[in-house]
Amino acid sequence: MPKKTYYVTTAIAYPNAAPHIGFAYELIIADFLARWHELAGFDVFYLTGTDEHGQKLEQAAKSAGKKPRQFIDEMVGLFVLLCEKLGVRNDAFIRTTDKKHVKTAQEIWRKVADKGLIYKGTYTGLYCTGCEAFYLERELENGLCPTHKKAVQEISEESYFFKLSAFQEDLVRHIEGNPEFIQPESKRKEILQRLKEPLRDLSVSRASFKWGIPVPGDPKHVMYVWFDALINYLSGISYPTRKFEKFWPADCQVIGKDILWFHSVIWPAILMASDLPLPKTILVHGHLTKDGHKMSKSLGNVVDPFDVVERFGSDALRYVLLRDVPAGRDGDFSEKALVARNNGDLADSLGNLLQRVSKLVHKNFDGKIPPCSDLTSAEKELEKEIPDLKELSFLVDSCEWNRVIELIWNYIKACNKYVNDQAPWKVEDKARLSTILYTALEHLRIISILVYPIIPKSARKLSECIGVPLGKFRDAKFKTGLKGFISQPRILFEKFDEPEPAESSDPLSRIDLRVGVIEKVEDHPKADRLYVLTIDAGDHKRTLVAGVKKFYSKDELLGKRIVFVSNLKPARLRGVESQGMMLAAEKGDSVKVVEAPGARAGEQVFVPGIVPKSDTITIDDFMAVKLEVKGGRVLYNGKALRTEQGDVMVDIEDGAKVR
Repeated sequence: MPKKTYYVTTAIAYPNAAPHIGFAYELIIADFLARWHELAGFDVFYLTGTDEHGQKLEQAAKSAGKKPRQFIDEMVGLFVLLCEKLGVRNDAFIRTTDKKHVKTAQEIWRKVADKGLIYKGTYTGLYCTGCEAFYLERELENGLCPTHKKAVQEISEESYFFKLSAFQEDLVRHIEGNPEFIQPESKRKEILQRLKEPLRDLSVSRASFKWGIPVPGDPKHVMYVWFDALINYLSGISYPTRKFEKFWPADCQVIGKDILWFHSVIWPAILMASDLPLPKTILVHGHLTKDGHKMSKSLGNVVDPFDVVERFGSDALRYVLLRDVPAGRDGDFSEKALVARNNGDLADSLGNLLQRVSKLVHKNFDGKIPPCSDLTSAEKELEKEIPDLKELSFLVDSCEWNRVIELIWNYIKACNKYVNDQAPWKVEDKARLSTILYTALEHLRIISILVYPIIPKSARKLSECIGVPLGKFRDAKFKTGLKGFISQPRILFEKFDEPEPAESSDPLSRIDLRVGVIEKVEDHPKADRLYVLTIDAGDHKRTLVAGVKKFYSKDELLGKRIVFVSNLKPARLRGVESQGMMLAAEKGDSVKVVEAPGARAGEQVFVPGIVPKSDTITIDDFMAVKLEVKGGRVLYNGKALRTEQGDVMVDIEDGAKVR
């Protein structure tokens, strides 16, 4: 009987810059799923790769003074290397410049066009080069691309169109009828909500640049990068060969939340148009922040995955991301958390268990695995602690691998407790000592299997240490026939010093400035000169008390994108709690509110190179920061306060002080 198959993919990366920690996270998720199903006896195929066409890459190559292919070849090497450094077991690395991909993309185009689902027309719309996508006016945020926060271009050009609108009912029916198709559930609901709006036909070609796959029969046009790129999931398994028939449809396609629309609407529509089955699950992961802050080149806090692996190893990174970031949610990366997990869960719990048992086996049995004699209730109780594989597999299928890891480490803790309780270093009865150490080694063997999808390099080292090959899940049960010799005691996990906090003597580093959008303005019930403001702070609402009633009417304040101190200790002002302080500039009799044009609610306000902290501060801490106005900008030591969208502004004369 042939094995069941499991086909897992990542989104293909755009190699216009070096790979970041977010793509490393995606590779790790897919690798965990691939290894899990491999141990469960599936015939697994894991595909990743690079998306190498489009205007954005053409422009990046031009900026670097290189031809597109030269630029891309150099960058792609970094993505291949990242897979190696992370210990990823991908079966193929697809490049959309590969001949077989070009052939497949053109074949799918012809197939869809022959059914009358592609036609030529003229497109006029708002285009973001960074997204390689068009937006409606209402989809923009303050006139900017909602993903890149940059201005879009209005373009008009001849284009081929895919009849996406023809598939609206089929898409809704499929998503509603297959709850597992988009995971997590919140993302499924998000897409269904968007599909209540009529779908527009999709522009699927460009004639304004040449770096792309030529449209069959019309070489003036190249394929729209998203039509081309999505087909990699077919070309990567050699559509339409036996290999394709073996592995399609994909079991799980792991993507970031910013490309959900392309994968849950455009991609299934292309497959429907091609008479091909849809993938079983689109698994959407969130974004990573760094120490609570969005990663930004301007802030200087972008995490380089190569650097993390070089300093801490790939398994420590894999463990902390899989354990601490629940599927589908945004998560935070910090070296402090990584070191704590490595030193505690990996080194102290698992590594120390191996080392203690190894020393005792070498001391008492010259490294030979001792025989197992009579089992007592202690051994039988420990056997009950082996996690139920059906429960673990259910949790994996439910995208709750953080719970899987928790259960496995509870088992490891139970093994440590068993060794402590039995205290083999005190046991004089040789037969009893033999049984205790055999039991510990046998459970280490089982542990090596269970942790393999999470920390594969360490799992292999563990199985080598106890002198047995790494087994499959069917082998993860207690047996009494283990024989052989174990290696000399060795350190499985190196411990790391806790990173020193990046303390800055700069007073501004203590101030967490954020953007807030004023949603409501009310009179203070007990103070004639104060307003009570309700602001949107991004993921929550805040109340601020502000003394600007003399200078602004309620209508003038409503809707303003203000800057406020978000980590100021709350204070009651005439009976109303103020949860922060709005920044305003003052000179003479004039007071003006500091504004952040185009910024999102909750967005960070910063000076480049100074990473703010979120620890609670007092008003005295804030007063130690000297801010002044010059040319309508707010300056700190001559540098402008800004958001990712640009400098914050205030309409007041130079020399005004900001408070």
